Amino acid sequence: MPITQRLFVALLPLMLASLPGCAHRDPAASAQVLLLGETHDNGEGHRLRADALRERIEAGWRPAIAMEQFDRENQALLDAALRECPNADCVVARAAPGKSSWTWAFYTPVLTIAMQYHLPVLAANLSRADAGKVIQGGLATVLDAGAVSRYGLDKPLASAVLATQVEEVRTGHCGLLPEAMLEPMALAQVARDVVMAETLRPFATRGVVLIAGNGHVRRDIAVPYWLRTQGINSWSVGFVEQPGVPGAFDRERRIAALERPDPCAELGKKMGTKPGT
Repeated sequence: MPITQRLFVALLPLMLASLPGCAHRDPAASAQVLLLGETHDNGEGHRLRADALRERIEAGWRPAIAMEQFDRENQALLDAALRECPNADCVVARAAPGKSSWTWAFYTPVLTIAMQYHLPVLAANLSRADAGKVIQGGLATVLDAGAVSRYGLDKPLASAVLATQVEEVRTGHCGLLPEAMLEPMALAQVARDVVMAETLRPFATRGVVLIAGNGHVRRDIAVPYWLRTQGINSWSVGFVEQPGVPGAFDRERRIAALERPDPCAELGKKMGTKPGT
């Protein structure tokens, strides 16, 4: 190869990088609809997620922050707490009554960021009581007619979405649930995802980030899927201890696995049965 040609080949990456739009950019650093997952009990993942969020906000982004940890009916409580409370612990005490199942120390850094930068915080979850209504009576028991129509829920769900959600419920409960319970509980998960997507939808242009479990930010079956039905693209990041389903997230961030008691043994004790019986 002539020396001039070798020189051109060597310089080509630098030349391309100098052109507008050609330099490599991390989509998570520019996405307007950003979904950040979590392994609920893994503190490392929570810390990395809060650091990533703070970095973007310090760079000038001013999104709304939607959080799975607050039920949608408590939005007024959350708004008042953000106005009146001096710190994140106070917000939790006032806006999440009775929700002791969350390790709130993992979430107060996100609330602190929101308070520091005066960002709206959105209560994004379906309550346990409303999830129970879905199990008993279907999606229309908790979603208004507009949402049912908007997301096409007056028609059968895509078979791949429903089948995958059913399998997630089955494996997530260690094969201990009666078969008849699987689809109703899968529909409750669908309802949660649709409620989260509906919470994000009005803020897609302004910018919004969702703080939720990894299962809710999966591209194939969860919130990103329902956003796409509305023409809204998102970027999802799973914070995972083990490699997940290929393509489930736009990006996986690996975190160190925790040592835990066997969750299936623990669930079996509560249910008075054993996996596989």
